[in-house]
Amino acid sequence: MLDRTDTKFSHVKPTDTEYVSGGLRDFFLYRDLGIAEATHGKVIAHLVKANMAPEAGTGWHRHEADFQIVIMVKGWARFMYEDKETLVEAGDVVHQRPGIRHYLFDYSPDMEYLEIVSPADFKSVDVDPVCEVPPPTAW
Repeated sequence: MLDRTDTKFSHVKPTDTEYVSGGLRDFFLYRDLGIAEATHGKVIAHLVKANMAPEAGTGWHRHEADFQIVIMVKGWARFMYEDKETLVEAGDVVHQRPGIRHYLFDYSPDMEYLEIVSPADFKSVDVDPVCEVPPPTAW
């Protein structure tokens, strides 16, 4: 069958890309999975893992994105989604609807998640606090 898409085939092995700093949050490390390049910026997929103990968390924000899911691979993270505290553990999948106000405020030292977002160059926008946020767990 003839491929009529404008995306490229991509196969990234664990040794092909490294975890690096310089992503959206300085307390996380990010591993690019080659999807943004393969889709010409339509979608990004990266692995995100804890790099430092939680102190202030992400702060209240929302994303300007059409689609976003988080798949927890290892450990756990606690989020506020609007005014609801949500524990996301290994194996859980979260669809973050466009524009939902949220705050990642606590996570385990071994936390690692796969994040898939469209478009690849999505924006993160700070928002006013929705409610009080519980303190993080000390490592």
